[in-house]
Amino acid sequence: MFKMNHLVKIGVFYDGNYFAHVSNYYNYIHPRKARISISGLHDFVRKMVADYEKVDICQSQIVDAHYFRGRYLAIESQKSNKLMAERQFDDILMTSGIVTHYLPITARGEKGLDVWFSLEALELSMYKKFDVVVLIACDSDYVPLARKLNTLGIRVMVLSWEFEYIDPQGRQMVTTTSQQLLNEVSYPVFMQSIIEERLATDDPFMDALFVKKSTSKEDPFIEEDFDKDDPGVKNTVLESDQDYIGNVQAVKEGYGFIKPENNSPNVFFYYGEVEEGDFNELKIGDKVKYKLGRNDRGLCGLQVRLIASTDYSYY
Repeated sequence: MFKMNHLVKIGVFYDGNYFAHVSNYYNYIHPRKARISISGLHDFVRKMVADYEKVDICQSQIVDAHYFRGRYLAIESQKSNKLMAERQFDDILMTSGIVTHYLPITARGEKGLDVWFSLEALELSMYKKFDVVVLIACDSDYVPLARKLNTLGIRVMVLSWEFEYIDPQGRQMVTTTSQQLLNEVSYPVFMQSIIEERLATDDPFMDALFVKKSTSKEDPFIEEDFDKDDPGVKNTVLESDQDYIGNVQAVKEGYGFIKPENNSPNVFFYYGEVEEGDFNELKIGDKVKYKLGRNDRGLCGLQVRLIASTDYSYY
């Protein structure tokens, strides 16, 4: 039975690194091969809160949303040709009504982001009197925040993902949400199982949760190479500033191989190194240019770009 004349006010808070990792998983590893749509995720959150709070979805409204993440300084982003990508993603957040909070990434990392996240969430919850706070986060660092919100009588929802996969280096990567955090919240939402179950039933909320390929240029998620914990971008340095030419030899789950034109051994490349295009749209035989880098496994391709057929003669 729905409650009448009762607006449920929702505040949503994103741990940007976590959201990037989850979105990358669905775009490059999961069979869905699509990013999470922020607008679709917000509609899903409204539906889940409405179900838990026993109100009509029209009475379940996100009144505030905030996104927290570390960001490289402009000069560092310019070196990797990512300034435009950052700006495009800022546009998406802005048009979705999400307030951004960035801390500079230094040699020491992004110290203090979880503290800032928690303080902002607590202050805004007290000031704006949210009924439900939704955390898109997985760390036990947010347990004190959940406890403080509980004392204010604010229900807390956590979107939790649990998945694992084998990375290009052959290591098993596991993503989990802190059980301690889940124990502290009113509404733990186990996204992985919900998505797998409802995708099979053509649930419209699930279909809208992912960016459609036909509109992917309007709703991209393009910060994947800023995930410092992503094994594909760890300890990689530029070996040579020279441009090399080759053809895509293979495209795997999140990585691929290039056959160089000079018949040297095939070159490994990671999805985060594809620039000005989408890794998932690469096909075997596509001609690309790239630079050589080196990581802990040897030589690899960096700054991989598709060469249009009209550009072939230039090379």
